[in-house]
Amino acid sequence: MKRVIYIAGAYRAQTEWGITQNIRKAEKRALELWRNGFAVICPHKNTQGWNGSMDDRVFLDGCLDILKKCDCIFMLDNWKTSKGSVEEHELAVQIGIPIYYEEEER
Repeated sequence: MKRVIYIAGAYRAQTEWGITQNIRKAEKRALELWRNGFAVICPHKNTQGWNGSMDDRVFLDGCLDILKKCDCIFMLDNWKTSKGSVEEHELAVQIGIPIYYEEEER
């Protein structure tokens, strides 16, 4: 059985292009993790294109519920810039699942 890993990192940005870049970053890492034997939850792809459809808190609360069912979490290198990712990280610490960190890209 595959371990389920959750990807956390910035989604929001100041521009639509910035959001697109954040989604692409997450999906690139998600594919790498799938290739390395994980089953991947990538919230960036789950809510892609729904900007402004409802309050962001609805999505974050749902993502936190999903995270509670995962085996581990992968923090993208931009996670500290995202209030949501900081909450996801705090939850992962609280529930005691392994946390993996992406090295900063140069």
